[in-house]
Parts: sequence; C-alpha cells; structure tokens
Amino acid sequence: MNWKNIIENKDRLFWLMHTGGWLGFVLIHYLSSLLHDLRDLFVIIIFLNAYAGWMFSIPLRYLYRKIWNSTPLKIALTVLLASYFTGLLWQIVKNINYWEIYKHGYRPEFLIHYLKNSLFSFSIMLCWSVLYFGTKYYQMLQTEKQNVLQANSVAHQAQLKMLRYQLNPHFLFNTLNAISTLILVEDNKTANGMVTKLSEFLRYSLDKDPMKRVTLDNEIDALKLYLGIEKVRFEERLKIEINIASDCRQALVPSMILQPLAENSIKYAIAEREEGGTITVSVSRFGNDLLIELSDDGPGANIVDGNIFRDKGVGLANTRERLQALYPGNFSLVIAQNNPNGVKVNIRLPYDNGN
Repeated sequence: MNWKNIIENKDRLFWLMHTGGWLGFVLIHYLSSLLHDLRDLFVIIIFLNAYAGWMFSIPLRYLYRKIWNSTPLKIALTVLLASYFTGLLWQIVKNINYWEIYKHGYRPEFLIHYLKNSLFSFSIMLCWSVLYFGTKYYQMLQTEKQNVLQANSVAHQAQLKMLRYQLNPHFLFNTLNAISTLILVEDNKTANGMVTKLSEFLRYSLDKDPMKRVTLDNEIDALKLYLGIEKVRFEERLKIEINIASDCRQALVPSMILQPLAENSIKYAIAEREEGGTITVSVSRFGNDLLIELSDDGPGANIVDGNIFRDKGVGLANTRERLQALYPGNFSLVIAQNNPNGVKVNIRLPYDNGN
C-alpha cells in the first residue's frame, strides 16, 4: 500500500480515517462490555451506535468545507454548535437502540431522558471535528511544503542553467575571427577542421543538462575540443598536458566545469607571453574525494586569501557558484601560485562513479 498516495488523496484519506475511527469506537466499547460483563446482545447495540455515529458525522465534513475560509471565531462557534447538536441526535438514537434491544421496548417517563449521557456523545463528535480540522491542516501544510520544495527546485535548476550558459563570448568571437582569417588566407582545410571542432564543442555544451553530471572522460573530451580550437589560434605557443588516473575516468563531474578554468589560463597565461606556455590538467583520487588540478606556467597573478585578482569575467565565480549549488558544503576550490611560476586551481569533489 502506497501511504503517500493515500495521504495526498483527500477523499481516500477521509473515508479511511472516518471508517477506521468508528471501527476503533466499536473495539473500545466491545472491550468495555467485556469488563462490565454485559450480555452478547450488547454487541449489536455497539455496531448500531457506531453506524449511526458514522452516518451522522458525515454531514459535518460538508459543513466544515463551507466554513473553511471563515474567521477563526466563526469556525470555532460552528464546530461547537454542530458537534453539540449532532451529538444530541446521535445520543437519542443510541438511547433508543439500548431501550429497544437491550431493555425490550423500555420507554422513559420523561422525554428529557432521551438526552441522557448527551455530554459524552458531544465530546465524541467534538473529537471527530478536531481530528477533521487537524487532518485538513496537515494536508494543507504538506501541500505547501511540496510547493515550496518544487519552487526551490525550479529556482535551483534555473540558477544552474544561468551559470552553466555564462560562457565567455570572447571565445566564440575569437574563434569565428580565426576561421574568417583562415578563409581569407585560403587555408580552407584548417578552417573546416576548426568549424567542425567548434560545432562539436557547442553541441556538447548545449546538449548537456546542467542538472546532470557527466563522466570525467566525456568532460576531458570536451576540454580537448576546446583546447584543440585554441591550438589552431596559438599553434605551438599552446602546449597541453593531461594526466588522468585510471580509476578516475568514470568519475562523475559537472559538465563544462573545466572549460572556464582553461579559458582563464589561455587568456592570462598563454596569450600574455610571446613564447606561450603549457596548460596541465591532473586528476587523481584520494579516499572518497576526486582531486582536479588545472595549472599554467604563465606570469602568475595577484592572489590574496585564495582570491585571484586577474579575472574580470565570470569564469572562476561561475565555477564556484555551480559547485556550491551541486555540492553544498562538500567541495573546495583553491587558487594558488604554481611552482615555479603561473597559477593553479585545485578542485575537490566527492568521488562518485555512479555505482
């Protein structure tokens, strides 16, 4: 039985609790009859009284629906009055059942005796009413909770997508300019290869859901596409070294997490030096953590308290915010000077290979 579906289905939950409550009434009174050594005939009276209570309390549901949005005072007065008069009616039926069946047609001398023990019946109906409102408020709170969770999830996805698609437009502009230059000098073969790599890279960046992760192998392939495009621009000035531990290749990482870091290195390390430089990517595992390092051997940067002051774009801030959204409180991104020169970025993520 799927209890979640039962709780969320208001009608089903009402009839289940309504019937279950009156069956509980039968059980309690049956056990009480055994303690007081009443005749077996009293069991029939218990079931008739429970059935009458089951019937008389149903209209309360529809009355309470109508006053649901009323003021608290009006609701309280309505509940008290409705419970009281329903309890009186139920008590009259209970007394008649008792006199007709257990006392063989007994009739009281005064009509007021038909209301005997009505306070107990009123308390039962009042408890039914309180349970009804309590259940309704619980369902309302659960619905609000689901709405809040759904709204947070939608906002979370929107934030990730926004961060994910904040790729530096300079890369696209520079690439298109490079292709245009290659066409002008009639180096059509190189231009065609560059267009092919660009289309594959853009397809990868747009197709991957920012809410999902990809294997490190896929992410490295995308990084190679990006660096391959840049290598056409920089030729021998750009050198690339990639070292991946064998047990890390199927580890799951956020898609497009390395490209902004590599773009920073190209912009501030490779492009700044006439002789160019080397971008090194290393990935290893330490316990339950995946360790990623991307470094360059450029001129370095001003780093204070782990913050870099050479980046005016969104690359590093984008990466940090994406990691915070995907691994709240369970990641690290550290920027430091590389040895002997340059900058390195170290990322620590939870190791997860999908198993």
